[in-house]
Amino acid sequence: MTAAAVFDIGETLIRYGNPLSWASLYRPALERADRACDLGLSEADFSGAAAVLQRYNTRLHPRAREVRADDIFQEILDVWQRPEGPVKAVKREFFAFFRQNDPRPFPEVPETLAALKRDGVRTATLSDVAYGEDNETALADLREIAAYIDLPLTSRDTGWRKPDGRGLRYIAERFHTDVRELVFVGDEEKDVLCANGVGAASVLIDRAGRRPDWGQRYTISSMDGLRKILQERR
Repeated sequence: MTAAAVFDIGETLIRYGNPLSWASLYRPALERADRACDLGLSEADFSGAAAVLQRYNTRLHPRAREVRADDIFQEILDVWQRPEGPVKAVKREFFAFFRQNDPRPFPEVPETLAALKRDGVRTATLSDVAYGEDNETALADLREIAAYIDLPLTSRDTGWRKPDGRGLRYIAERFHTDVRELVFVGDEEKDVLCANGVGAASVLIDRAGRRPDWGQRYTISSMDGLRKILQERR
C-alpha cells in the first residue's frame, strides 16, 4: 500500500547540471555578488568567504541539522568586516549563479506527476538545500510542476538533512499515515538510506545507468517507471 510519493528535487525532478560540491564555483558565484552589490571585494575577501562556505559544504562536512543561509552570509559579511552589509542581496546573487542554466523539470516529470494526481496519490518533496538556502528560492524551481505537489518541503522545513529520516517521519505525520506507506524517490545514496532507515520504500532514479547497489528496493531509469511501482503496491 502506498499513501504518498515523496521526491528529492535536484536531479530527480529538476535538472540543474551543477556539481554535487560547489567548492569549485565559489569564486565566480561570489564575483557575481560582488558586481551586483558593488562591493569591491579584495582577494582576502574572496578567500575568507570561501573558507566560510567550505565549513558549511556538506559534501565535505556532512551534518544532520539544517542551518540558515542568513546566518552563513552574515558570517561572510563579518569576515569582510561589513557586518551591516547587504546580506539578502549577496545571498540572492550567490544562489542565482547556480541557476544560470534555467533549471527545468526532466521531460517526463510533469506528465508522471499529473498521472499520480489523477490516480489519487498524494505527493511531497523532501530535498536538502545547499548552504541553508531559503525556500523562497529553492522551491521556486518547482513552479512548472507546483500544481502537482501537495506538500513541497525542504530541509529548512523539517530542520534535518538526509539521510536522517526525521524528514520522512514529518511528512508521514502531515499526511496522517504510517511512514512505511511512503515511497521516496531520489538519485543519491543518502536518499536510499533515508527511506530504508525509517521503513519507507526506497526508489533510486538512475538516469545515467550507473547501476549502484545502495540497498534500494526499486530502481528506475526514468520517472515513467514510478507509476507501475505504485500500482503494484496497491
